[in-house]
Amino acid sequence: MNIIKKIIYIICAVSFSVSLTGCLDDAQLTTGATEEQLGSSAKATEALLWAMPAFTNNFNTLSRRTDDEFHWDFGYPAIMTIRDIMGEDHTVLDHDYNQWTYWLLNQHMGKEYVFSTFVWRWHYKFILTTNKVIGAVEEETATPTQKFYLGAAYAMRAFGYLDAAQMYEFLPNDMVSSVNAEGHDVTGLTIPIVTESTTEEEARNNPRVPHEEMVKFIENDLNKAEELITNGTRPHKSIPNIDVIYGLKARLYLWDEQYDKAKTYARKVIDSGFYTPMSNAEWNDPTTGFNTLSTKSWMWGSETVKEDDAVQTGICNFVSMLSPETVYGYAGHGPVHMISKSTYDKISDQDFRKYSFKAPEGSAIADKTIYINPTAAENYPAYTSVKFRPGSGNVEDYQVGSVAAYPMMRVEEMYFIEAEAAAHQNAAEGKKLLEDFMKTWRYKGYVCRSSAEEDVIQEIILQKRIEFWGEGIVFFDYKRLNMPVTRRYEGSNHLKNSLFNTTTRPAWMNFVIPIGEEENNEGIRSFNNPDPSGVYESE
Repeated sequence: MNIIKKIIYIICAVSFSVSLTGCLDDAQLTTGATEEQLGSSAKATEALLWAMPAFTNNFNTLSRRTDDEFHWDFGYPAIMTIRDIMGEDHTVLDHDYNQWTYWLLNQHMGKEYVFSTFVWRWHYKFILTTNKVIGAVEEETATPTQKFYLGAAYAMRAFGYLDAAQMYEFLPNDMVSSVNAEGHDVTGLTIPIVTESTTEEEARNNPRVPHEEMVKFIENDLNKAEELITNGTRPHKSIPNIDVIYGLKARLYLWDEQYDKAKTYARKVIDSGFYTPMSNAEWNDPTTGFNTLSTKSWMWGSETVKEDDAVQTGICNFVSMLSPETVYGYAGHGPVHMISKSTYDKISDQDFRKYSFKAPEGSAIADKTIYINPTAAENYPAYTSVKFRPGSGNVEDYQVGSVAAYPMMRVEEMYFIEAEAAAHQNAAEGKKLLEDFMKTWRYKGYVCRSSAEEDVIQEIILQKRIEFWGEGIVFFDYKRLNMPVTRRYEGSNHLKNSLFNTTTRPAWMNFVIPIGEEENNEGIRSFNNPDPSGVYESE
């Protein structure tokens, strides 16, 4: 294991030394191990495999000097949170220690700012990590185990591109034109493609590809992953298996409006029989609720370990930020994460998912929420989330409480993808699929009162918003379906300066490529997304 850790360190050193262009020509880098060596050694190949999930929890992706790091720079869970608070269902109590203010207020989202740089750099460093595996393993001579690792790398690369492409794809909105300052219409442009064979020369003139080309690239990666990984057994739930590949295909085809295929692949996962949607007891368990990879509904996830830098900071990790029950973390000291009042009010009192949030005073279900420390919970404001519990339910020791897992794909998502995909083709079928899921797995009294296609789809998405609050999933639905965000209403608990009401998808959901990439990549220099910062008025 020590050998594996050392090789992971070498891989990460390579990842951190490349420019934002994502250049993969490592010949000029002195790393102590060549790609050939990494691919030929069984231990080294295994280390390459583990470097991929390890990077999801990377702290200080921006490579800031010690004691000057940004506390929100703690890997994929930070990306999840950023996406989630960009909708209308998730907000953070106004507080001096609120780490998410700029994203909530749509400020400093332009190319010159670190907030755009972090999101871009994390994705391309993650993609580079997957490319290291793909470039190191020679498929023709690989062992079955190495082929499985190679398949996992293709799947994880597809995941990285699928997430980032949707975030950066420019789509029409109600405030910012698709024609940028240089006069180019960037509608439908996603991000540049960097593979294991991309040279530095190519990377320095690497344009953004249109939606259709990106879909084909991701589909090819997933097809390759499916071919290589079908007969393998994954060593850990942080590594994709065949069901995760099917889940990624379902996500891809939903994005591309290939609803028949999205429905087919979602059903493949459901019919596998390996996963069961979370029960009330699992969901609201104060010790293991939303922090345990062994949960039967979780198809894929990541978890921190005690040695991770994000854990050792004490406060720069997912648990610290999202769990108010910790006494050492950010959320436990004031800037608690909350569900929006309007979304909370749409949840039935019979629905156990509602018990993840503190009920307002006088509520008939106030006693339904289980707290680790009920006395401390008396000070939580209404609508505070306790969905994500500290590891082992430990609220005091960060080396235990922050050692926890978070989901990257749950089987419940497949039910919602199937229902929505069906509704786009047959509203009655989509309605029935939603009702079947809700009555079987959430509460028996559920009834979908809509019949028209658009209304059924909106009801499916509402239940999906409730289901995946805090998991960074529904950002893609808001953007894909051109859904408006409504934060200003009577009794709103959103931050005062974030009370934006849009009429379409918000302009801020079109992420801006950082200036460092413009400077290093001529291909995108005149084709960046316009800056959406400050274009909405909160009152």
